[in-house]
Amino acid sequence: MKVIIIGGVAGGASCAARLRRLDENAEIIMVERGPYVSYANCGLPYHVGGVIPEESELLVATAATFQALFKVDARTRCEAIAISPKQKTVDLKDLATGKVTTESYDKLVLSPGAPSIRPPLPGIDLPGIFSVRTVPDAREIRQWLEKGTPFLAGMNRYSGIQAVRPKIRAVVVGGGFIGLEMTENLVHRGFDVTLLEMGDQILGPLDREMARVVEGYLERYGVNVVLKDGATDFRQSSTGALEVHTQSGAMYPADIVVLGIGVHPDTALAKQAGLEIGELGGIRTDEQMRTSEPDIFAAGDAVEVRDFVTGRWSLVALAGPANRQGRIAADVIAGRNSRFRGTQGTAIIGLFEGTAAWTGASEKTLKRIGDEDYEKIYLYPNSHAGYYPGAKPIAMKVLFRKSDGRLLGAQALGEEGVDKRISALASLIQMAATVYDLEESELCYAPQYGSAKDPVNFSGMIAADVLKGDMPLSHWNEIGEGVILDVREPFELAVENVEGAVNIPLAQLRDRLDELPRNQTIYVFCRSGQRSYYATRVLLQNGFEVKNISGGMLSRTYASFFLQEGPIE
Repeated sequence: MKVIIIGGVAGGASCAARLRRLDENAEIIMVERGPYVSYANCGLPYHVGGVIPEESELLVATAATFQALFKVDARTRCEAIAISPKQKTVDLKDLATGKVTTESYDKLVLSPGAPSIRPPLPGIDLPGIFSVRTVPDAREIRQWLEKGTPFLAGMNRYSGIQAVRPKIRAVVVGGGFIGLEMTENLVHRGFDVTLLEMGDQILGPLDREMARVVEGYLERYGVNVVLKDGATDFRQSSTGALEVHTQSGAMYPADIVVLGIGVHPDTALAKQAGLEIGELGGIRTDEQMRTSEPDIFAAGDAVEVRDFVTGRWSLVALAGPANRQGRIAADVIAGRNSRFRGTQGTAIIGLFEGTAAWTGASEKTLKRIGDEDYEKIYLYPNSHAGYYPGAKPIAMKVLFRKSDGRLLGAQALGEEGVDKRISALASLIQMAATVYDLEESELCYAPQYGSAKDPVNFSGMIAADVLKGDMPLSHWNEIGEGVILDVREPFELAVENVEGAVNIPLAQLRDRLDELPRNQTIYVFCRSGQRSYYATRVLLQNGFEVKNISGGMLSRTYASFFLQEGPIE
């Protein structure tokens, strides 16, 4: 059997290695138009920032490695330019010599990836404007920085921002993964950074209120976050500096511009071969990674697959799914009955000392597809036991089905412990778990790592209380006619308060029930939602109609959440 794999990196390289482990006799050819068959593109921003100092550390495996370890004929700087599904051939062009050869195949795997979006804006090809997708891209940026701007060698990444005169200016266009990671690394190198995002939020997979926390966090580190304003053209001033002009008429001067606008599936070969392309623009595959041609498979960022939670088609440009898709294609080619379960978009990003992570469906996705059978909760547990030094708050949003409690999605922000909570929730989503399963999940505990009631358990307990009717729920934007009851202590109202709210501290509530009406809904809140839950139980059992406002004041004042210090009591 002869298998040709077009494209390396996560999807193609994992397919080649897996296939060799399953079939020692297959002839495997892997072609990559770039100079490297397998590299860590997720590490590129950190190489630019100097956190990963050597370019060689980004190279996962070379063509020679694939030949020596896996007996894979790995050809770099070799581009597939045409596919003939009927003849089962591929035309390959040697980019060094220009020579074109034709190779036959029994099975073909497409893993072309998703190149960076580079819109045809005036001036976009000026010197000093870069995309970040490949190792050569990162090399060009480093050379530009070290040749044309002061390189702040030796700066401790976590020692704070040092004053540099004059400040070097950077504009990052796009608030996705690459844009934010480049923003962080340019700040660490001493740049004044403006982050320009055309949409109304950064990190599109997050719900808007969660993204606001991240935006405020970036501003805390000196980043100028500009939303709802896209770049229209780039110019060069008489001094040689770049100018980024925007839709609003603003102009941002820059010594370097980094484009992080996003990526689009590379489907040129697939279209030429007549393969089915989905409505989202990706190569359509089935759960065994087959395309519309039975002997052609596809994997990675160019592929359109089912969303595990919603069942809708989706595009997810992430290394984890690409790696698994490549392995599944190899399994099927080798005769195994492997299937891709779908993707739930589990992702994480580190920014300065903080972390944002998410998995499954967001609320805006559920609204967009018209799904009304969901509820959400907000909670703010500590990263580990509050009595153990160094506990940090985590802001969490969890979505679940109202009808059966199935876990749909989760988002979390914090400076510690975010990754393991979202990873646990992601695994539970894969198992079609309910919030009742979250209650019963047995997770490791010691005071420096977590709590006896872990945030994962805690989220399940809260959600289960809602579904069981023990805690009727409301949100700030859902408050109707009735009384708003604040059960915090009076000193807390001096910091922040809600106009028109009645204040009865929780400890006094049982003795002051006669101050509350029994013919109106009482909306209860505190700082984070815990004391108001206790108040809700008291009021329900005394015959009142009551709803607990999820997340309390913290969910109302998200934008300033990360500016607060210390664990939540």
